[in-house]
Amino acid sequence: MRTIRYQEIANAIRERVQQGSYAAGRLLPSEAELSGEFDASRVTIRRALETLRDDGLVDARQGFGWFVAAEPLRQTLGQLVTIEGQMAESGVEAQRKIIEFAFISASGRVKAVLKTDHVLQVKRLNLADGEPFAVVTVWCPAELGQHLSRRDVERAPFYELLGVALRGATQTIGADSVSAADAALLGVPVGSPVLCCERLTTDVEGRPVLLSQHVFPAHRTEFVVELPNAAPSVAPSGLRLVE
Repeated sequence: MRTIRYQEIANAIRERVQQGSYAAGRLLPSEAELSGEFDASRVTIRRALETLRDDGLVDARQGFGWFVAAEPLRQTLGQLVTIEGQMAESGVEAQRKIIEFAFISASGRVKAVLKTDHVLQVKRLNLADGEPFAVVTVWCPAELGQHLSRRDVERAPFYELLGVALRGATQTIGADSVSAADAALLGVPVGSPVLCCERLTTDVEGRPVLLSQHVFPAHRTEFVVELPNAAPSVAPSGLRLVE
């Protein structure tokens, strides 16, 4: 029985996914690239991808294109925990790759928030089952981080390394488009949508000890918040308008 062309292409892409050439959550080559590879029209390529989407194997998002379907990486808000810990509970292997490690002069918002002139700045790429899912930059006062090494921050979160009793953190989440540098690390198109989080962690006396910024590709990340029943109010707590 003769196989229709779009079915042949769908089968070839399906085989790559099943063999692990395209891992869960990874972006597929663009329709134009697949068109050139398979010497087929964009219409045929899209029909093949739509067939795979109907089978639940791939999906698409505005700004990203097509990617291998995967359960989103969910982060539960409301407790001071790391995403790595939450992923481990779900059976996902978490890894860290340090991109930058340096003691620098603090400036701008970092200086204003941490109230110090010198900080340890660490930028890392977080991976889930070998695939990038977040670019994280952390700053801490130099006096708190002076005993840390590049290897230390690669193997464990700052919370476990500082030796400081923590009270908690305030986390702000917003939407943005990804920069060229972060897009290259995350393997997503420049300008595609990302979730940006800023977290300020304080010690038990309320002093700021960590400032961190997290960039997550929007097609792979969800934040989950428990909302207990409470008395009605004029405005929902925890929300503010961005001017």
